[in-house]
Amino acid sequence: MSKISVKAGNVIIGNGAPVSIQSMLNTPAHDIEASVLQAKKLEAAGCEIIRAAVPDKESVKLIEALKNAVSVPVVADIHFDYKLALECVAAGVDKIRINPGNIGSEDRVKAVADACKSNGIPIRIGVNSGSLEKSILAKYGHPTAEALCDSALYHASLLEKFDFYDIVLSMKSSSVPTMVKAYELASERCDYPLHLGVTEAGTEYSGIIKSSAGIGALLLHGIGDTIRVSLTADPVREVVAAKELLKSIGLRNDGIKFVSCPTCGRTKIDLISLANTVQDKLIGVNKNITVAIMGCAVNGPGEAKEADIGVAGGDGCGLIFRKGEILYKVPEENIVDALLDEIEKI
Repeated sequence: MSKISVKAGNVIIGNGAPVSIQSMLNTPAHDIEASVLQAKKLEAAGCEIIRAAVPDKESVKLIEALKNAVSVPVVADIHFDYKLALECVAAGVDKIRINPGNIGSEDRVKAVADACKSNGIPIRIGVNSGSLEKSILAKYGHPTAEALCDSALYHASLLEKFDFYDIVLSMKSSSVPTMVKAYELASERCDYPLHLGVTEAGTEYSGIIKSSAGIGALLLHGIGDTIRVSLTADPVREVVAAKELLKSIGLRNDGIKFVSCPTCGRTKIDLISLANTVQDKLIGVNKNITVAIMGCAVNGPGEAKEADIGVAGGDGCGLIFRKGEILYKVPEENIVDALLDEIEKI
């Protein structure tokens, strides 16, 4: 983890602080009602930092609306126009995402740095394969990990000229090996907090796999301070995936731990549908418990005996169990309600 920390609203990023979960609104920036609704859903799902695109002056109104609607930090995503950054600062934004090298002359960079410094607002520098400077591309030939790292540190140096150091870096690539190496290089060359992500990772299925491989590999080696699982999907699904990722590698203990078996020829209930339904029902439930959905008595209460509550499938029914002890049997159609009732009691 980084040696430097920054504070975005009420969330500390870096220097041993818990790894925070981010997502981004995908509603039109001018549709304030839809954006606020989505932000509230993200917050309820466990998103800890919400980013919103600010493509023009009209969109700045969204920042104030979001600040009034949610309690988690709001990040303004800005490209090229430094005036939008200044207006978002004035609107009370908690963090700015902008690349200093893309906003023009040094006086513009200084204006943004000074405004953010005066208001205690950190800046995230985000580089990717499509944003690399011509000189860096000429040096490396194509978007290598070294090129991504060089670009990020170049942008950071533009802020450092004006005594600004509340910086978070990201070096995203759609290539997992490139992304991993870029962050490894950055962790060796600087102490800034790192925002991890695999960009353009794909749809929910492929995107979760690629993100877990890249983000997980880095976090397991102590690299990374905040993450986004980027998916071509409902942003809420990004948050759910990120929470599961952090729990799977031991960086989170809050919320439901979900265990389910892969099914086999002994399974006599629709376990796949049952498991998906239960997991969806438990989104946003923050009880620190393990829930097991098992296919049969062979690998049910015994194999999942450590689960706080669970079900083992039978022939059109389910055995509800707690810590390996069978409580009662219910028809298949009543399993979900029975499990939710038992979870409510815990």
